[in-house]
Amino acid sequence: MKKKLEKLLANSYAKYSNFQVSCILVTKDNQEFCGVNVENASYGATICAERSALVSAISNGYKKGDFKEIHIMNSSSKIAMPCFICRQVLIEFLDPNTKVYLYTNDKEEVLTLEELTPHQFNEDNL
Repeated sequence: MKKKLEKLLANSYAKYSNFQVSCILVTKDNQEFCGVNVENASYGATICAERSALVSAISNGYKKGDFKEIHIMNSSSKIAMPCFICRQVLIEFLDPNTKVYLYTNDKEEVLTLEELTPHQFNEDNL
């Protein structure tokens, strides 16, 4: 998976931050949906790699609970956690026990979504 993520990083459009991110979301039937961060001069219009991959999967008919794991790589030398907007979107569609794999060129960390987001805002709060 790491080699795929490294190759995918080249598709990132990180003109403003120079912080490239790639993501591969894997479904329970082993389909892979790729995403990269796509920045914009209007920073609020930027989309993160995680949401890009998830929106692609949803657009292709996958639903909440259909996801097995998510792999995220960034171009930094430090492991970077998903932003809080992405965490909220992941909470909406992924099970709490979904594995979240985080990579750099030489590091790897694995968490569950619940470990990444211990105090979730979800449908139970409404």
